[in-house]
Amino acid sequence: MTMLKKSILLLSVLYFTSCAELQTMVNEYATEQNAPLTSFDVSQGLKEALQLGSKHASQVLSIKDGFYKDELVKILLPPEAQTISQNIKKIPGGEDMIDKVVLRLNRAAEDAVVEAAPIFASAITEMTIQDAFGILKGDKNAATQYLKAKSYSKLKDLFMPKIKASLDKKLIANLSTNESWNLLTKSYNQVASSFIGQLADLETVNSGLDEYVTDKALDALFIKVAEEELKIRNDPAERVSSILKRVFSQQDD
Repeated sequence: MTMLKKSILLLSVLYFTSCAELQTMVNEYATEQNAPLTSFDVSQGLKEALQLGSKHASQVLSIKDGFYKDELVKILLPPEAQTISQNIKKIPGGEDMIDKVVLRLNRAAEDAVVEAAPIFASAITEMTIQDAFGILKGDKNAATQYLKAKSYSKLKDLFMPKIKASLDKKLIANLSTNESWNLLTKSYNQVASSFIGQLADLETVNSGLDEYVTDKALDALFIKVAEEELKIRNDPAERVSSILKRVFSQQDD
């Protein structure tokens, strides 16, 4: 047999072998894609979706102005302090003081939310598979609501010390957020407690920021996680792994 014939024979063997192997891979892939989803599959898909969503939510909110320039999650003064906003013009420089406090509230949340990702990750790993199919076939934010119901209290307990530390952190003009808030309420309460304030029916304000900002920050995180969940459910392009594609494609029909 000539060298040319041997080469052609060898190439033919390699070609048909490669085709056979390729077909086997295709068949295996098709079988895998068409195989019924198990509870484990769904659980893994949901966990990965929440891991991606919570990580992205933390990243988006932790950048400068992540809270402050997002009207959906921007933290304003506590409801108890609305009387300040309504009467602040009676205090010299009062409006500027409120603007600075609001900015610091949001800066504190942006600073603290960096720590949220590992806390979320820990909670996500504890998710059971008991309600996995129900979550997959549930509302568009079912996974987020499930996570919130199961972990909100624990997250709050873990998150509040970080918020408090952030609120106590020196920021603008070497003042912490809590110091700035106390300065604002003290100035306002002095006016509210005065004879003129009493004639104007002003009420003093006493409101701690630690729990208020913690609740607002956590609510914002879940809002953003829900947005990410919705993207994965609705947009196949957002399903960046095989498990996400396999699990969430089941609801496209």
